Amino acid sequence: MENEKLWYVVNTYSGHEEKVKENLEMRTESMGMENNIFRVIIPEQKEVEIKDGVRKEKVKKMFPGYVLVEMIMSDEAWYVVRNTPGVTGFIGSSGKGAKPTPLLPQEIDKILANEGINNMEVNTDVEVGDSIQIIEGPFKGMFGKIETLDTENQKLTVLIDLFGQETPVEVELTQITKC
Repeated sequence: MENEKLWYVVNTYSGHEEKVKENLEMRTESMGMENNIFRVIIPEQKEVEIKDGVRKEKVKKMFPGYVLVEMIMSDEAWYVVRNTPGVTGFIGSSGKGAKPTPLLPQEIDKILANEGINNMEVNTDVEVGDSIQIIEGPFKGMFGKIETLDTENQKLTVLIDLFGQETPVEVELTQITKC
């Protein structure tokens, strides 16, 4: 686990997430920790609220009071993060100087996917016309043919047989496997 880039959950004072992110990014740069501390994100999600017939989009924090930090856990990196103003500690640490446990890959992949960030290696050896099977999502288990491919956004349109008709559906590259 040493020298491995992993994601950790950092507890902050509630409402100070943006300030902690800013402080941590500045400290990373000023203390020369760019090779140990990589990304700091505040997971957010959009919510649509309809009030008095007016539709408003709000961005809400998924985990108020927490930021996620991608880092290689070392004594120096741990110290920099732990002593950043506004940080109260790491989640998964028993305290007393114990190093925290990182998030599991499937946990961080879900959070990053919601943020529109991809953390997984994606199968890009597919092309228009290839036969595929959908392995995740609402069309799981269905077979189809790739109609369009958008590698930049990691999405594709697949023609599947739905109630006897060829129907185009949009899926992500992570949701398919080549036949």
